[in-house]
Amino acid sequence: MSNVDVERGGSGAAGGKGRGATGYHYGGGRGAAALSPFYYDGGSSAEREWTSWLVPMIVVANVAMFVVTMYVNNCPHHPNLYGSCVLGFLHRFSFQPLRQNPLFGPSSSTLQKLGALEWERVVHQHQGWRLVTCIWLHAGVVHLLANMLSLLFIGIRLEQQFGFVRIGTIYLLSGFGGSILSSLFIRNSISVGASGALFGLLGAMLSELITNWTIYANKAAALLTLLVIIVINLAVGILPHVDNFAHIGGFLTGFLLGFVLLIRPQYRWLERHNLPPASQFKSKYKPYQKILWVVALVLLVAG
Repeated sequence: MSNVDVERGGSGAAGGKGRGATGYHYGGGRGAAALSPFYYDGGSSAEREWTSWLVPMIVVANVAMFVVTMYVNNCPHHPNLYGSCVLGFLHRFSFQPLRQNPLFGPSSSTLQKLGALEWERVVHQHQGWRLVTCIWLHAGVVHLLANMLSLLFIGIRLEQQFGFVRIGTIYLLSGFGGSILSSLFIRNSISVGASGALFGLLGAMLSELITNWTIYANKAAALLTLLVIIVINLAVGILPHVDNFAHIGGFLTGFLLGFVLLIRPQYRWLERHNLPPASQFKSKYKPYQKILWVVALVLLVAG
């Protein structure tokens, strides 16, 4: 297998996918922390706020999968040309030598065995399941912490606003969309990580802002903050040896899904029982919201 392996990194809103000196890809940035404030008009209190449980469960599942990965890896059991295992007192849970994996994680062969995205196996060996399993694997502790902190910053607030069904759908489909685009363009390396799904949540936040524009109290600040964070995180993918295809694929998928799944009723419809008859809206959604919903749905179905 090629020593040029891809990791979907994510310490920003979704981080970058970069490559270390030994072939592991990882990235940086800290954009997600800046996304915690939301700018909805306080008058829209008629909407229900959900309790977030799915996003924490996704984090737990990813951590559990990493533990399983390290158990399968069993560094001391395999002779290594790069030196001794890191933190050997952990025995079979110890990490590969830093010269081989600077992220404190398993070998690329272990990731490949457990479902890393690899074009050859997806296309020629019909292992399409790798398009899904790769988003649950991480190349190391650094990679895992970066992605999971980003998910907590972004995902919990979104789940509280829109519920676990819609946010879970966006997360999974965006991860799948990122995997598809990555597998189309990255053919000589493996890919793991949740950055496609994380960028999908970012894309959904942007489309949600656009389609629900009228209920934001500070429109300019909300849009500028979100655009700056998106641009910074996408810019990480321009760096040498960084794969940005999963970022872009996940972002576009989430962007379209946001128009379909995160549409909100206009304020006067929500508050119709508290307004005089002359001020009540009969239509739940504005015409432009319906147009964006239809266009996004057609694009999703078409491709």
